[in-house]
Amino acid sequence: MYKKILLPTDGSGYAEQEVERVTKLIADDGEIIILSVAGKLTSSAFQSRKKVKKLNQVLKKEADTAVANMEKLFDPSLNVKTMVRTGFAAEVINEVAEEENVDLIVISSSGKSGLHKFILGSVAEKVLKNADVDVLLVHNN
Repeated sequence: MYKKILLPTDGSGYAEQEVERVTKLIADDGEIIILSVAGKLTSSAFQSRKKVKKLNQVLKKEADTAVANMEKLFDPSLNVKTMVRTGFAAEVINEVAEEENVDLIVISSSGKSGLHKFILGSVAEKVLKNADVDVLLVHNN
């Protein structure tokens, strides 16, 4: 059993499978951290600051919704913490894993983009390659 599990989500619809696995793996007194990473866009010659600011607000709202929706799937008796950060997903996931001293990262093998890089999604692959803790890849059908 794991004492602290990090569960990144992008709201892609694989939450039930991930929740099922995490529930089986968490210690009775363990903590589950649900994390969503909102991308951070920067303005350029092609997009105004105002438009980029609005897009970043939308991305943040989507991340907030993703963690809230996943949190609802857990039994209320479990110790669940939610977190939203901005940045590059794989980097932030590994940073939070280190900051929070987690024992396990549970992540879908593919996410919102629906694109597969060979077998793994690109975020999952980067997390797996750079994580300092165990990573469980949840295969999605």
